[in-house]
Amino acid sequence: MEQERKPRVAITHGDTNGVGYELILKTFEDPTMLELCTPIVYGSPKVATYHRKALDSQAAFTIIASAEEAKDNKLNLLATFDEEIKIEMGQPSDEATDAARKALKRAMVDVQQGLADVLVMAPDNLPDFLSREPEVLRVRLADELRVAMITNLLAIKDVPEAITRQKIVEKGKIMHSCLRRDLRISNPRIAVMALNPKTDHAEEPWGEEEKDIIMPAIEELEQAGIQAFGPYDAGEFFGQGCHFKFDGILAMYYNQGMMPLNTLARETVVSLMTGMPFVCTRPETGVGYDIAGKGVADEAPLRQAVFTGIDVFRNRIDYDEPLANPLPKLYKEKRDDSEKVRFAIPKAKEPKMEETEKKQ
Repeated sequence: MEQERKPRVAITHGDTNGVGYELILKTFEDPTMLELCTPIVYGSPKVATYHRKALDSQAAFTIIASAEEAKDNKLNLLATFDEEIKIEMGQPSDEATDAARKALKRAMVDVQQGLADVLVMAPDNLPDFLSREPEVLRVRLADELRVAMITNLLAIKDVPEAITRQKIVEKGKIMHSCLRRDLRISNPRIAVMALNPKTDHAEEPWGEEEKDIIMPAIEELEQAGIQAFGPYDAGEFFGQGCHFKFDGILAMYYNQGMMPLNTLARETVVSLMTGMPFVCTRPETGVGYDIAGKGVADEAPLRQAVFTGIDVFRNRIDYDEPLANPLPKLYKEKRDDSEKVRFAIPKAKEPKMEETEKKQ
């Protein structure tokens, strides 16, 4: 039987004045990584050589002219520009940003053409243009936590206006698809956070955004066959450990999702850009100007991004294969609303889970 081809992983070199090359070199100094995949680094041979000497790395690059020439068991390097650029460790520059942009552009073209299977982005200062597309959702992964945000990096005063019923529904559907297809969770449960804190002593515990936008969006997701629950007060939800009961979490704004994720996660956080026609991951870490060139950068986030990308690539193949020729549906599934009882958050004074409140 023909041996399965190793996944080809396209890796952008990131900001040339940051820790991108250090992470790449450290990751693939481990020979077991070359057994797992065939890496193709999109960058510059001259810049790579500079970083390799500065770090006294033993990892060696094999220079190739195109992705088709990539060799197994080698750290392949594909040049994405020829011009000289000045390397200033730890200093942001237009040259470094332009080099990162050229690498990403070439890598995306190759992945879209099927010349590579996975795209992994080393840390850079490029705008997060991928997740601005309405069909793309940036899902942060760590341990059993899977968190996505309805809005990204907005001032708090601008968040309420940016949250719409349509946006919650769209992102909820993308999250549901990601959990099933990318992460192979057959019947995912999604928790939707509230925007405002819950007020137990008021006649109406929620604000206008919950009543007029979030709750109707959850109901629409339910009608689409998606197990969406909420809205939940974020402090109560994470404080009582309710995140363990869900497969995915939709936060309303950046800090609402990232603060508990960074606090609770034991492993490194990786971003998965889901909703795209190809697999794209990146380590949830900064460019590292303060430690660039010092040899102290932790390569674990990049390694985990490679692992995640390969897992998602294989999961999509496994998920899509049986759906290519589906059998006719022989019965109609019956909705079971008893799930609502299971995922209601109890009041702080009650140790046992109470029955869910009736829908208004």
